[in-house]
Amino acid sequence: MAVTSSFKYVGELQLEVKHEKSGQTFLTDAPVDNNGKGSAFSPTDLMATSLGLCMVTIMGIASQTHGFPMDGVHGEVTKIMESNPRRVSEIIVNLYFPDNGYTDKQKQIIRQITKTCPVAYSLHTDLKQVINIVFEDEDNF
Repeated sequence: MAVTSSFKYVGELQLEVKHEKSGQTFLTDAPVDNNGKGSAFSPTDLMATSLGLCMVTIMGIASQTHGFPMDGVHGEVTKIMESNPRRVSEIIVNLYFPDNGYTDKQKQIIRQITKTCPVAYSLHTDLKQVINIVFEDEDNF
């Protein structure tokens, strides 16, 4: 098996992370509420963000199979922390779909993917996942 990523501690609670296949790198930092500067993604930020990214990536794959557009799709992730023990207790993912003429069947496929992406399945069942999907062609309020 090939190594997925590597990392090294560069000081002051920061790590340099490298994606081995592409060579791309980025820094992480501890969050302000845990002795860091908050100058980059924290490990828990990455975990929470991965949930939204995974969903939209799988939707992109489904869009190729089922022929629906993904143009303009975007999202937001909110991570909620708990203490004792310190952990992520809730992830809120808001996904926004422009009025791209989605059919009811395509919307159903999109909604189902949010429940079945690999990251969603990999997170502990105690971690609350709140997924909000907003289709601009619907009355969402």
